[in-house]
Amino acid sequence: MADSLTDRLGGIVLRGLAAGQTVEIDGLGAFHPDRARGFRFVRALPQVFVAYVREDLEAAEVLCDTLESSGFNAWIDVRKLLPGQNWPRAIENAIEASDFFVACFSTHSVNKKGGFQAEIRYALDCARRLPLDRIFVVPVRLDACRVPRSIQKEFQYVDLFPDPARGTRRVLAAMRRELERRARLNVTLAAARERDHRVFDSPEMA
Repeated sequence: MADSLTDRLGGIVLRGLAAGQTVEIDGLGAFHPDRARGFRFVRALPQVFVAYVREDLEAAEVLCDTLESSGFNAWIDVRKLLPGQNWPRAIENAIEASDFFVACFSTHSVNKKGGFQAEIRYALDCARRLPLDRIFVVPVRLDACRVPRSIQKEFQYVDLFPDPARGTRRVLAAMRRELERRARLNVTLAAARERDHRVFDSPEMA
């Protein structure tokens, strides 16, 4: 089954490249056509899922533009969803694959039912499966709205008003620190695994 899935995925990538198209795989990276080498693979940037309501689309897109110019891959439905795609499942997949989930709260969104609330609930479920010290959900306020109590009691939010640039810098700084922390942790864990491997394979353990 795994080999079959890998073969199908490989076929999709090859067909796309043969047609001169860039093939992007969420969470992995993008394959770009290259005349000299056949293709060029670019590893995915840290992905940030941006949740918002339609009334706040303009502010959400400005935030996405800033994230992308700062070295992040911003996932927003109006730019990423494809025609005919099963959008609820695609959104869940994107949240799961993301490094961060930015929830844009406003007077428009806090009392609105629907997709925005469902996305937050799903992101919170994902966050509960992560280590307690890991930053994943990053709430931001677009105006002087009241952030839901369930969010306030677990997460520190950032105001993107009255100075959006300053608020966005705080969000970026927090995410970059978290990425650096994860990288250090990965190095530490890799070193520990290597040390354990050497101990296990040593003559004394034979």
